[in-house]
Amino acid sequence: MRVSAEGLVLGVALDALLGDPKRWHPVAGFGRVASMAERSLYGDSRWRGAVFAGLLVGGAGMVGVGLQRVGRGNVLVTAACTWAVLGGTSLGREGLIMARLLERGDVDAARGRLSHLCARDPEGLDAKELARAVVESVAENTSDAAVAPLVWGAVGGIPGLLMYRAINTLDAMVGYRNPRYERFGWAAARLDDAANWIPARATGALVSLCSGREAWRVFRRDGGKHPSPNAGRCEAAFAGALGVRLGGENEYGGRAERRPEMGDGRAPEVRDIRRAVGLSAAVTFAAAAIVWALR
Repeated sequence: MRVSAEGLVLGVALDALLGDPKRWHPVAGFGRVASMAERSLYGDSRWRGAVFAGLLVGGAGMVGVGLQRVGRGNVLVTAACTWAVLGGTSLGREGLIMARLLERGDVDAARGRLSHLCARDPEGLDAKELARAVVESVAENTSDAAVAPLVWGAVGGIPGLLMYRAINTLDAMVGYRNPRYERFGWAAARLDDAANWIPARATGALVSLCSGREAWRVFRRDGGKHPSPNAGRCEAAFAGALGVRLGGENEYGGRAERRPEMGDGRAPEVRDIRRAVGLSAAVTFAAAAIVWALR
């Protein structure tokens, strides 16, 4: 399949300049379709969840094939699709909003805003715990929002872009270990694990490329400690790059989870949020530069 590397790189530039569209976002539209499909297909079983995920991811792939054929390698078509599925700039903006709230001491507002980045329960978190939550979310989502779409776009063109974003969106919707989704969301969660296996490790390597050997050392040593097969690779690399210690106790839906610590440094502070956002942007541009170099 012919891939427009120029289109992928132009899509990164559009995301950097524009961020996510304020209205009529294609990913939000896909989410609405997925919600309607869930109402029709939901059942407390893995096979129903597999049908749900297969239909939606397959549908996204068919749309991608159609756009690929219509565009015939057109740079602008690939760029528009890349821009639609990337989320690196919006990730950075949310991180900076949290930084500004915490810098002025508005912990209550920061707690209210945390849901824009992750599903962690914000009640009771102080400024340092909120800073850790933001740094960890920026690290993990650098792969999901930027590196992984570029990897799958380079491998599979527009269908690869759209199918990856469909998988990642479904995981965010139903990939939870709770009574409703533990079985129905199993297929979506496993698909997301598989789709992010290579991109998460590529993200760790890119963080090391952008920041130095300490990131590589912690990435190699601590990346496998995390319960997620992928998130820990990104978080460990960021921990080494920023000289901080990530991990600890988190609460999701009233359920506490103890995560192994990664890194040898101090606990994250508010000032580390801006450093994490800058590193995330550097990793995104490094990934785009590699796509361009390999075109």
